[in-house]
Amino acid sequence: MILEKIKKPNDIHRIPLADFPLLADEIRDFLIQSVSKTGGHLASNLGVVEMTLALHNVLNFPEDKLIWDVGHQAYTHKILTGRKEQFTNLRQEGGLSGFPKRNESDCDSFDAGHSSNSISAGLGYVRARDILGQKYTVVSVIGDGALTGGMAYEALNNAADLKTNFIIIINDNNMSISRNVGGMSTYLSALRTAEAYTGMKLGVTKTLKKIPRVGEAVVDTMRKTKSSIKQLFIPGMLFENMGLTYLGPVDGHNMRQMMKLFNEAKRVEGPVVVHVLTKKGRGYAPASNHPARFHGTGPFDIKTGRVLEKKKSPTYTDVFAKKIVSLGEKNKKLAAITAAMPDGTGLVEFGKRFPDRFFDVGIAEEHAVTFAAGLALGGMIPVVAIYSSFLQRAVDQMLHDVCMQNLHVIFAIDRAGLVGADGETHQGCFDLSYLSMMPNMKVLAPKNAAELEQMLEYAVDCEGPVAIRYPRGCAYQGLTDYRAPVITGKSEIIAKGKEIAVLGVGSMLSDCEKVCQGLREDGYDPTLVNVRFVKPLDVELLDCLAGDHRLFVTVEENVKSGGYGEHVAAYMEACHPESRVLTASVWDHFVPQGKVESLRAKIGLGVEDIRESIENSEVLKKK
Repeated sequence: MILEKIKKPNDIHRIPLADFPLLADEIRDFLIQSVSKTGGHLASNLGVVEMTLALHNVLNFPEDKLIWDVGHQAYTHKILTGRKEQFTNLRQEGGLSGFPKRNESDCDSFDAGHSSNSISAGLGYVRARDILGQKYTVVSVIGDGALTGGMAYEALNNAADLKTNFIIIINDNNMSISRNVGGMSTYLSALRTAEAYTGMKLGVTKTLKKIPRVGEAVVDTMRKTKSSIKQLFIPGMLFENMGLTYLGPVDGHNMRQMMKLFNEAKRVEGPVVVHVLTKKGRGYAPASNHPARFHGTGPFDIKTGRVLEKKKSPTYTDVFAKKIVSLGEKNKKLAAITAAMPDGTGLVEFGKRFPDRFFDVGIAEEHAVTFAAGLALGGMIPVVAIYSSFLQRAVDQMLHDVCMQNLHVIFAIDRAGLVGADGETHQGCFDLSYLSMMPNMKVLAPKNAAELEQMLEYAVDCEGPVAIRYPRGCAYQGLTDYRAPVITGKSEIIAKGKEIAVLGVGSMLSDCEKVCQGLREDGYDPTLVNVRFVKPLDVELLDCLAGDHRLFVTVEENVKSGGYGEHVAAYMEACHPESRVLTASVWDHFVPQGKVESLRAKIGLGVEDIRESIENSEVLKKK
């Protein structure tokens, strides 16, 4: 096997070009076999095998810098830099990350996980390189889906001033996670039809360079002329008109063409955009036919493509998806917004049923929120469905454009809390902090599937901004007998006791049940509270419990700083200083990849950890 010859960075330089197609096949087979066992991002990685091989052929690592946007397509890059043997532990606790990690290899130039930032990071590298008088090549890879994010255009605008080389590769597969939408997608579609131009341009360039003495000068003049012959073939010329040289489009599965174009790009004195056309899921029919399904997959059967682990019960996303359609049938003002993730957020059926009230704005969370503000001002009730870690990108828009105007916008925040295998960039453990600081915002967390439905009904009927955060995975089906009406700022007592009050937020309530059961077995009589509202704080309940409870224990899958526990502690210190508050929350570090239950135990959020912390508290020892 040719792949066995790749042991360390730059080993690819010793592989004959004639063997590259076979090497690409071997890498694809390895990726399919490996990801079928561990799960991971398959479709995106299968699509960039040849492009990555071509890049590694013209670059030297770790001297040159290759920056991946999002980073979930860097598996081939990891293999070519000597990490193939680590794929048995891909995305597992202590194992190989599914994203580029600088602490994993010197060949990873930037820790990634969110989109639209690779050009900004690359531009920073270029400026540092030039200031320090260094000579390495910088390449930023960005997907056509990520080009819907405004940050990419801020960076492109800034890059236009460069006088030194900077290569920006657009990996154009006509997909982000779901199919792309919007003007940039349309623009790139037009460029895809202009492939004839690339061949002509390379041929003309090659011919002109052969002219003695003047050939190189003529080519340089053509490169610097914005109103060039290209205008005859490609209308608009967005990139050239911004001051960036445009090369392409090129077949992203023809390695010799790409190597030729990448080498030409390295000679350009200034920023250059190379447009590469790839096929997501290439080489594996199930992934090619269903790229969204294989964007991020669990272990699967290679022959059928079916995921091995079947859902035991509906997920919170499933519950949301069904309920939002039901609410949309009853209320014609209800609209739904997603940022390029209709599948992941559960809005596919809503989009089919109410296409005029469904909006996929692309990977543009900031725009999604301010767009929702405009919808609300226009008389609609927008529901913005975005993952917790991605909604972080729109904090200013939520604060300034929604909350300041007290607009009726509903935020359906999926993947809140720990999410597991995707690691630091995807753990949704900051939302309670950034949401709670916003005036006018109501922040809710359901204990189970039925309560999520109740909270959605409440959110539609109330006024002002409302955020409902719920976790990834199967919806909790317990405590179904407890269905108190959802009233603004009111928590729900599940079991009334004395001395110890355990206050669980959303997804942690099921574990709080187990904690309380353990405490009862040890002779205590704890009160169990379903917090429901992180904001506004249920101070009436806290006042009431302060009479016969000495220890308040808050349990949340959110960082301590700015979280529910800190707010409770501040209130009790001010109003009931005789009581003590124990906060169980996520540590003040970024949480790595791993299974959720294992991660909880690792950071002190496991059932036994919480129970032991309670029983070892100074308050109970003084009894």
